[in-house]
Amino acid sequence: MESALTARDRVGVQDFVLLENYTSEAAFIENLRKRFKENLIYTYISSVLVSVNPYKDLEIYTKNHMERYRGVNFYEVSPHIYATSDNSYRSMRTERRDQCILISGESGAGKTEASKKILQYYAVTCPASDQVQTVKDRLLQSNPVLEAFGNAKTLRNDNSSRFGKYMDIQFDFKGAPVGGHIINYLLEKSRVVHQNHGERNFHIFYQLIEGGEEDLLRRLGLERNPQHYQYLVKGNCPKVSSINDRSDWKQVRKALTVIGFSEDEVEELMNIISSVLHLGNMQYGGDDGGSACITSDTQIKYLSRLLGVSGTVLTEALTHRKIIAKGEELMSPLNIEQASAARDALSKAVYGRTFTWLVNKINGSLAYTDESNKNSSVIGLLDIYGFEVFQYNSFEQFCINYCNEKLQQLFIELTLKSEQEEYEAEGITWEPVQYFNNKIICDLVEEKFKGIISILDEECLRPGDASDITFLEKLEDTVGSHPHFVTHKLADTKTRKLMGREEFRLLHYAGDVNYNVNGFLDKNNDLLYRNLKEVMCMSENKILTQCFDREELTDKKRPDTVRCVVLSHVSPLPNPTIVVPCAKAEFTKLHVTKILDYSELLHFNCSQVKLCVCVCVFVCALVFRYKSLCPDTWPNWQGKLPEGVSTLVKHLGYKPEEYKMGRSKIFIRFPKTLFATEDALETRKQSLATKLQAGWKGYTQKTKYQKLRRSAIRIEAWWRGILARRRAQRRRKASDTIRRFIRGFIYRHQERCPQNEYFLDYVRYAFLMNLHRNAPKNVLDKSWPTPPPALTEASEHLRKMCMQNMVWTYCKKISPEWKHQMEQKTVASELFKDKKDNYPQSVPKLFVSTRLKEINPKALQALGTEKMKYAVPVTKYDRNGYRARPRQLLLTGDSIVIVEEGKMKQRIEYGALKGISVSSLSDGVFVLHVPSTDNKQKGDVVLQSDHVIETLTKVAICGEKADNVNINQGSITFALSQGKEGVIDFTPGSELLVAKAKNGHLAVVSTQTSG
Repeated sequence: MESALTARDRVGVQDFVLLENYTSEAAFIENLRKRFKENLIYTYISSVLVSVNPYKDLEIYTKNHMERYRGVNFYEVSPHIYATSDNSYRSMRTERRDQCILISGESGAGKTEASKKILQYYAVTCPASDQVQTVKDRLLQSNPVLEAFGNAKTLRNDNSSRFGKYMDIQFDFKGAPVGGHIINYLLEKSRVVHQNHGERNFHIFYQLIEGGEEDLLRRLGLERNPQHYQYLVKGNCPKVSSINDRSDWKQVRKALTVIGFSEDEVEELMNIISSVLHLGNMQYGGDDGGSACITSDTQIKYLSRLLGVSGTVLTEALTHRKIIAKGEELMSPLNIEQASAARDALSKAVYGRTFTWLVNKINGSLAYTDESNKNSSVIGLLDIYGFEVFQYNSFEQFCINYCNEKLQQLFIELTLKSEQEEYEAEGITWEPVQYFNNKIICDLVEEKFKGIISILDEECLRPGDASDITFLEKLEDTVGSHPHFVTHKLADTKTRKLMGREEFRLLHYAGDVNYNVNGFLDKNNDLLYRNLKEVMCMSENKILTQCFDREELTDKKRPDTVRCVVLSHVSPLPNPTIVVPCAKAEFTKLHVTKILDYSELLHFNCSQVKLCVCVCVFVCALVFRYKSLCPDTWPNWQGKLPEGVSTLVKHLGYKPEEYKMGRSKIFIRFPKTLFATEDALETRKQSLATKLQAGWKGYTQKTKYQKLRRSAIRIEAWWRGILARRRAQRRRKASDTIRRFIRGFIYRHQERCPQNEYFLDYVRYAFLMNLHRNAPKNVLDKSWPTPPPALTEASEHLRKMCMQNMVWTYCKKISPEWKHQMEQKTVASELFKDKKDNYPQSVPKLFVSTRLKEINPKALQALGTEKMKYAVPVTKYDRNGYRARPRQLLLTGDSIVIVEEGKMKQRIEYGALKGISVSSLSDGVFVLHVPSTDNKQKGDVVLQSDHVIETLTKVAICGEKADNVNINQGSITFALSQGKEGVIDFTPGSELLVAKAKNGHLAVVSTQTSG
């Protein structure tokens, strides 16, 4: 219920029994209008749900909305078709009692859509399994199939149900839908052959023509134009903007597959539908004797193939009637009018029986076959077309309105009487409310021997010239005095102006309706000639063989009239437990009065307000809901419930005239009393919510703190235990180690035994760990830890292995260039280490392949193909006078070449080189000794180089003359030309000086800085 007054003013009340101005129809209409403007299309009248068709899609049917209403108390949420569905479902489960939902209303009020929403709600919210899901799919897919074959466009509704439908949804003990069953009522077969202007035939004809595949239409002999078929042009409305026949055809084909139709069954079903169209196009002509004959063989050929019958036999059956007289069968020809009527009767019979077969086929697919489960329950959905009043009302409207009268009678008996019985049971003093009981109208129609239906049957069966006019005259004679029956003859002058002479008027509960009697007798007979039945029984179409039973041919009983069929359909209608009246969004007094007249609810419930109550509530529910408003009942009432209610209403300030106490319920009289209580509850909820939140937050935080504290204490105790155990273990281990170490030290000099093995192992381990930490890091590091006596030999092996490993590692890392450098340095070391003073200065200097910045190209050209290995600038001292001359010394693979500015001055073959002499001082003077017998040489060569160590090492390596290098002390004697000899005297000094001495020798003064 709305809790705020402003909200109530804007959207109205959601239950009409809560209207303050309960006697005003204007207030009723205004409440509907307010709610409709706010897109609130549902409103309660007590437990009845009034639905107003919005003619647009509203976002109130989503899965979230379904979950909102699932399992919620009926009045806890706003009115909705889902609330009604859920209330019925929960009542079925808790009470284990079958339920029925009656959906009523005039054409276009949204009855079919309401039934769809109920099915969708059960399909989504009920428990499901693979098998249950199949049943759900078939239940949902049965709707488009039944709509295609049973719905049509009328003047009031583009998708009007032209049949009544009662669907049983069967649930197992878990509440899951496991099966279903459909009963169809009063299919409007006359629509197959005739439609009023602006109306259409059943949807399936247009869907087949618009959506059928080209190959299918070719097999059926159909064209994609409904204007070509007589049964589809009478309403002059082949297209409807709100209907997409092509899309609907696809949906129907898919639904047929889901339900379980085979391709052969669909093919045969389409054959029957197309045969009805071909029957309508059949044209008759007359012969000379006035007998009818078929003027076109094309339709007969199609019908013969589609229905699976002989064309000749079918032609005879459509133009002749079989008569049995004195045991003899005679074929009587029909005139054109009779033949056309026979053709139309066959069309209606074929379509009507096929529709019944279709419903039975759907029932077979929905049947619940598990006989072991005896605890199944049922929810029934009754969707039947509502009260109809047209400008021209015929036999069909008479049957439909009679059916609605019966439903109204049922509803009055079950709902309104039960309300009054409740007051008696509760011991509430009340005055009986007078309401219109339509039993008098039902008796007028159905009473045996005196009712309209009995008179109609009697007129159809009596011999003689019975006609619709004689039927009307007999009605005037028999029921003319009835207060709810009027004819033109019996009416007053004012009424006669509104009635035709062939009409009679019934004063129904929902309004006065004029019925035209033309066609009443023929439509009631609804006879199909015997020979036409025989032809249909011979059909090879498997569906038709089930629709037309051969036992009908041997049954001598007269076929039932429509009256019998109507009574058989109306009599077993289920007792509705929930009613959903639907209405159009036309808020006029006349239109809304139809709703009120239908349900009788406003008058009755408002009378309750006037006499006693607005709403009744169980005392336990009242105490439970409003106990928070009274300190004595909060949080729980411990005494008897009636006393708790008295305490509560006293605290709330209820006046004696505002409520009445029953045996188990309290009856509240005025809406404002209930609204004030609800508003107080809403205010109280805020404070309670705050207290509950504070209490809950405190409880949760305290619980969380206690849990954390217990966890912390447990973790601390566990961790302290671990630490204590670790310390004790370490102390035990340390004491064992010390004890074993001392014992081993005492027995250390004895042979290995259990007393000293630990000590000896520790000594070995300590040595090895010390060696690991202090092992030599390179080949030049000669340090090595002192081993214990037991490991002396092993230590020596380890040292050798370590050194070998370091050498191997060092060598592995040496590049080829560095290796060559080291080889040269090794030769230099062998030649000059500790022999020549300037050798130490040459050790850190790398040897290079040339000391020249550039070499004269002529010198390289003079070498020819010889590869130069080394080049260095030198000073050559002449043999005569020892004059110093700059030269370049080049080494090749075969010889030593002395060059002066690109000109080769002298070449000395390595093989001719006898030796090399150099002093032990730090000077750079050296002598190349050559044989004196060699005519090409003019004596030994005296040279000086700033890189004497490098130069002589290169010469020794290239010429392989390492053994011929002589290091002399004091002086060097060398050969001059013509057998003469020269001497070089070497003396240390403060500075380098090379000059000819007075004695003719070459004097060299050497310093320590040169080299």
